[in-house]
Formats: sequence, structure tokens, C-alpha cells
Amino acid sequence: MGHVDASVDIRRGEELDLAKVTTFLKDTLPGVSGEVRIRQFPAGFSNLTYSVEVGDRELILRKPPHGKKAKSAHDMSREYRILKALKPVFPYAPEALVYSEDLSVVGSPFYVMERIKGMILRRDLPKDFLLSGRDAGQLCENLIDVLCRLHGLDYVEIGLDGFGKPDGYVRRQVEGWSARYRDAKTDDAPDYERVMGWLHDHMPADSQKPAIIHNDYKFDNVVLNPGNPLEIIGVLDWEMATIGDPLMDLGSSMAYWVNRDDPENMQLIRMLPTNSEGMLSRDELVRLYLSKTGREAQSFDFYLCFGFFRLAVIAQQIYYRYYHGQTKDKRFAMLIVAVQVLEQAAKTLIERSDL
Repeated sequence: MGHVDASVDIRRGEELDLAKVTTFLKDTLPGVSGEVRIRQFPAGFSNLTYSVEVGDRELILRKPPHGKKAKSAHDMSREYRILKALKPVFPYAPEALVYSEDLSVVGSPFYVMERIKGMILRRDLPKDFLLSGRDAGQLCENLIDVLCRLHGLDYVEIGLDGFGKPDGYVRRQVEGWSARYRDAKTDDAPDYERVMGWLHDHMPADSQKPAIIHNDYKFDNVVLNPGNPLEIIGVLDWEMATIGDPLMDLGSSMAYWVNRDDPENMQLIRMLPTNSEGMLSRDELVRLYLSKTGREAQSFDFYLCFGFFRLAVIAQQIYYRYYHGQTKDKRFAMLIVAVQVLEQAAKTLIERSDL
């Protein structure tokens, strides 16, 4: 099938020094020889992702973006560490090969991993990609199954004890993301004070069963088998992974999920094909997750509201870089609209909530 993600020419201002990357790879990775070609994957709004081709082998190089960054964001060493720990027990994790803090190579810490080549779904299904309603529902269930498998791993057993701090996790998330929003707020952004206040006042207790959480689990961060598009073969973008409350992870995922019957403004900011015929709704996905894991949630309203808010903060942080001229990527210009729409979604949820 012809829907495998393709790399493109590198965006202006995000070029890498080919000679330095070539020298680094040949000095650190056994068997690397021949001409090196570097291109860039155009999707994504956070870390920069490059295709590095060496002969018939394709690697991926990941590095932080330019401009203002949240203090704890874009930590390449954390992403590398969790991939190394996960690969033996979670086959969907890419194989991380090498991490470097040598700023002379690409100007920042970075790591290199093997590429998992396959299909990645973006905003709309490809026109010639036929997905029946039944298959769409099965794909949704498979998406939840992989998340359940991740949340079921024993993080202590695989050496990730101390990778995160599950005690006080929910409070730190609410307070931390609130501080990040206020720090990244621009003059044209809503203040979000009502939403932040509601989240602060309705925090649930810490999870009794903390887990490894991805924190950005969604369709365009999973890789599908081109020969069987219902099969997930990879999970990408682990930069925000930690140890915490799995329901917070699910809430963050559901913030990206736009139902077929969601209002028009939500449809405008939809990033994934979740409104396609047969796709499960947010409520159906949450019920499916709870039934498969045996976890309980008296109300999912807090987790979804937090998901909307957290997504807005991410969008605002990226928009801040564009607003202040720290990046020329024109995709970022419209993120302020997403920030505004997500505030309305959060307020609507608050008004309807029985918490």
C-alpha cells in the first residue's frame, strides 16, 4: 500500500551539518558505511525528526526544536532511556541505537534509532484507503489494547523505578501545566483561569496502580502494518513518557479524539481521522479501556478536561515560538485557534459535569 510516511527536504533553518552527522554515525555505529542522506519528516509540532539513510538502511535522528522550551520538555536522554528499557518487553517501541550530548554535531543533545516503516494516519484517511465501519471499530480496539499493554508493564521490573514520581502526580500535573500556560501566554490567548481553577479544585486522589504512561498516545504516533493496516507495529514519540496515573494518559489521548457529532469548531481543529465511519466515540473508548484493565473512574470528566487543557498548553507553547519569531514554520500560526477552541470545550465540559 502507498501510504507509508515519506520524508521531504529539510525546512529552512532546521538543516543539519551532513559532514558532522556522517562522521558521528560512522564513528559510533558498527557497520555504517557509504553515502549518508538526510531528509526531514514534515509532520509533528514538537521535536524535530530526520530520516538518515545510509545505503539501504534508514535511521531516525531526533533533536529538540529551536526557541523557547518548557524546562522539562524535549529531554532526549529520557526518551532514549525509556526506549532502551521498553524494547525487550514492549515490541512496539523503536530500537534506540545511540544518544549524544555532543553539541558540536547538531547543536543540541540528540539520539538515533532504527526506523519502523509503516503507515501513519493523519487528519483524514487517504482517499484510496478503504476502511469499513467494522474495521474502523477494530482498529480503535487495537489502539486501546496496545495502551492497556503499556499500562500493564511492571516498570520496576524493567528498571524504570525512579523514572517518574507517581506520588503527587496529579497535583504536579495540574500545577505544572498551569504554570507553563501562564508562562507561554501571548496577548491574543485566552486566560484559562476558570479551567485551571476547576482542575485544581477537582483533583482526584493519586492512582493506586501507577504505570508507564506515554502522554501523547494517538493515531499519528502509532505505526500500522502496510500489509494489514489494522495491526499496530510501532509506537513513536516518547518524549513525554513517565510513571504516573494511567487515567491521565487516557484523558490526554481522548483530548485529541474528535467524535463525528462534536461541534463544528472541534471539527476544525481535528488532527486525526477519528470522525470516520465506524470509529468509536470517546465514551466508548473509555468504557472499553476500563473494562479491559479493570481500573475504575467515578467520573472521567476531570481526566478529559485536563486532557483538553494540556493539549491547549502544548499548542500555546508552540505558538509562542511562532508569535515571537523563534520559528518560521507557518503551520504554527493557526495554533492559537486550537487554544481558543479547546478552552470552549473545557468550559462546556465543566458546565455539564456532575463533579
